Amino acid sequence: MIVNYNAGLLLTDCVDAALEQTQQVIVVDNASSDSSLSELTREFPSEHRLQIIRLDKNVGFAAGCNIGLKAATASFILFLNPDCILAPGAVDRLLQVIKQDNYIGMVGGRLLNSDGSEQGGSRRAIPTPWRSLVRALGLYRLAKYWPCLFFDFHLHQQPLPEKPIEIEAISGALMLVRRQAIEEVGTWDEDYFLHCEDLDWCMRFRQRGWKIIFVPDVQILHHKGACSQARPIFVAWHKHRGMMRFYQKFFHDQYPAILMWLVFIGVWMRFAAVVTFHTISYLGSLAGLRRG
Repeated sequence: MIVNYNAGLLLTDCVDAALEQTQQVIVVDNASSDSSLSELTREFPSEHRLQIIRLDKNVGFAAGCNIGLKAATASFILFLNPDCILAPGAVDRLLQVIKQDNYIGMVGGRLLNSDGSEQGGSRRAIPTPWRSLVRALGLYRLAKYWPCLFFDFHLHQQPLPEKPIEIEAISGALMLVRRQAIEEVGTWDEDYFLHCEDLDWCMRFRQRGWKIIFVPDVQILHHKGACSQARPIFVAWHKHRGMMRFYQKFFHDQYPAILMWLVFIGVWMRFAAVVTFHTISYLGSLAGLRRG
């Protein structure tokens, strides 16, 4: 299942690789304004395994996933970003792992940049308020002395495991999920528009006792940000808004108020820094065009 928004030619590449490995591909399009759908239908004019659901407005990633989920029929559902390219045999390997244990609710693979380096979202620890504060203040550098206290949730910087391991969270860019688990846990939380909805789902899966597994030998090329680079401030707003919802939903009653306030202040200070950076970059590009 793929939720698309202006992914361009990457959508066709993504679907092409997915059709090689799956029985059904559902594309939910969030009212794209580019040529991604026309290119897709031109490439696959009569592919009966491809279903395209065209929405008249952008409802967000979580809501798009839920719409596609209603049309899916398989016992295991693959959620895949349109800027991801599956390596040969990836789905079979993920299925092999998830079927080994009836308590595995979802599995994910190793997301790679174009240079072959691993992306941060592949394997994650939940960014609790304390862990986020540790990261923001740079205290994660003390993890080698006090690993439990100053734990760094960026697991991709740790050595790659030799076999599939249970972790706290994987990326929504690639998730193979057991339908039975979805029926127990519930669908994606549509109050997230973009970002953090995958962390939310992982939290809820683990709260219900379902395991989340990272499979290191499954590799996926992820052209990160391909669908959002045209509107960086819009994306940043929803990312930070999602972070606020995530912290309030799961940790509001577990941490002292002062720590939660520090985290909330940190979130919006980070958003302000992102807006400032993009504004300066935009003004600089305008100045360069005028000089040219």
